[in-house]
Amino acid sequence: MSYLDKINKPEDLKNLSIEELTVLAQEIRDKIIETTAQAGGHIAPSLGVVELTLALYRVFYADQDKIIWDVGHQTYAQKLITGRRDRFHTLRQYKGISGFPKRHESPYDVFDTGHSSTSLSAATGFALARDFNNENYHIISVIGDGALGAGMAFEALNHLGHLKKDVIVVLNDNERSIGESVGALSQYLNKIITTRTYNRFRDDLWKFFGRFPPYFRDRARNYAKRIQEALKGLYAPSVIFEELGFRYIGPLNGHRLNELIDTFSRVKDMRGPRIVHVVTKKGKGYKPAEEKPEIFHGVGPYRVEDGAVKKKPVSFTSVFGNAIVRLAKQNKKVVAITAGMCLGTGLRKFRTEIPERFFDVGITEQHAVTMAAGLGLSGFIPVCAIYSTFLQRAYDQIIHDVCLQNVPVIFAIDRAGLVGEDGPTHHGPFDLSYLRCIPNMVIAAPKDGEELIGLLKTAVNYHKGPFALRYPRGSCGYFENEDPEPIPIGKAEVLNRGRDIAIIAIGSMVKPSIEAREILMSRGIEPFLINGRFVKPLDADILKEIGKKVKIIFTVEENVIQGGFGSAVREFFQNIKPRPEIYSIGIPGNFIEHGARRILLKIVGLDGEGIARQILSYL
Repeated sequence: MSYLDKINKPEDLKNLSIEELTVLAQEIRDKIIETTAQAGGHIAPSLGVVELTLALYRVFYADQDKIIWDVGHQTYAQKLITGRRDRFHTLRQYKGISGFPKRHESPYDVFDTGHSSTSLSAATGFALARDFNNENYHIISVIGDGALGAGMAFEALNHLGHLKKDVIVVLNDNERSIGESVGALSQYLNKIITTRTYNRFRDDLWKFFGRFPPYFRDRARNYAKRIQEALKGLYAPSVIFEELGFRYIGPLNGHRLNELIDTFSRVKDMRGPRIVHVVTKKGKGYKPAEEKPEIFHGVGPYRVEDGAVKKKPVSFTSVFGNAIVRLAKQNKKVVAITAGMCLGTGLRKFRTEIPERFFDVGITEQHAVTMAAGLGLSGFIPVCAIYSTFLQRAYDQIIHDVCLQNVPVIFAIDRAGLVGEDGPTHHGPFDLSYLRCIPNMVIAAPKDGEELIGLLKTAVNYHKGPFALRYPRGSCGYFENEDPEPIPIGKAEVLNRGRDIAIIAIGSMVKPSIEAREILMSRGIEPFLINGRFVKPLDADILKEIGKKVKIIFTVEENVIQGGFGSAVREFFQNIKPRPEIYSIGIPGNFIEHGARRILLKIVGLDGEGIARQILSYL
């Protein structure tokens, strides 16, 4: 029996020696690699924190302490040691375990995460509640250096330091920013500053200086603090954290179990806000992931032997990536911006071929959008490529900084609709609703790759205001014309003429609506089929024409029904007589779980059969 087979709950880790934990770490890595090779997932982040996970759950008492994982894509090892080992093969599959922390899934998942930089704010809330209730437990936030760069994280750091609450922040520095000072001297000094003797001396000295008159007290404390910061500054980036009110410990080698366990055991007895800086390596233990951590941050099925990723059909993302490079080479004012998702948004080619006009701002969507507004007001054409779910984080900036000033910023909204295995934190079913109500915003959704290029040309070359172009995750089908004509703003497309009823589909729902029409034709129903293309503005001419010819209109969209494309069509006909009946087909108003995209679309009735079935039930 392997050591992993013996771990049913975190408490079982306390029975293992360091040598046994080291073997367990390798078994966990093997299990993660074996499982994700079949279904994909966030491999590199999870492989990088195996020892850190074991150390945290060995030292702290997870039944009562709260360990909060930021972003949550690094919790595969945590799942394996918290009672989900036997279900781990269902990772990210429909009805299987989630790829992110889920409170309903395990009591050890104390806060649902999927977006970044939330753990420190959550920790602050937990700490306030703990102290209000006179309870006694530890709160640990594990946050990566990428997530720490977001504004929300700094807001929470500032507040935590002010409140002086007992919270431990583990900075998981995966060799992408600070952390070059790991070595014997830093380990030795780190051991000194975490000992009870050192901390008692430090606190006693502070109190001793407090007996002096104010002038001498403040000068003495200031000198003592400057000496301490100068000493620590020789080997650690501690000053900024100390100034924010945190005790800084580190940096530690994040793959040395004995060092991690020893330090966490000492830090546990300290008081006040403290930061433990841990340096890890993304993809640790799997060479392809170590060499290409960006690719293996989140990847589909791959071959274990060499890490070769299985080929996929042409995606909307890749079509956008190629098209924006061509347009940028034709127009020197085009600038590409992404918020920490260069590969995911298809901008890798842009970064390689036009690096001087490419900006990855990290996980800072708010900054990305307002920076784009500044560029747009200065005569440039900024293209913000951001996932639908992450664009939500910059909603105020879209309204206040872009649309209010009518700035020509193009939003390339990837992963719109249901994304699949990453689940509800990453689904993007709300963008049509939350963007449609904003003045000055044009919103379009292509049915295929050719239409995406045509709409992108329109946005870059022919529109002088905010333009949102939303498209789904996955294949866009094969097409030949890579240089189509721009598409006039607000122009829909009549695909099939018919009688009695009309189907108006938008974006990714055009193809399944074509399939639905064929099913309806076999039942003797011959609908008009229209590719809406634009959610805002609508094609008034085509809508008025259709409204005179049919009594019932069905709208189909991969967005929540509330406030989306169907609502827009319904509002259009509000004051028109005779008014057709309008039925909206879309994503229901509840959060959709994780699973393969094709399965989820079928469940919510957005495949061809489902659309036809819903139309027949209405009729």
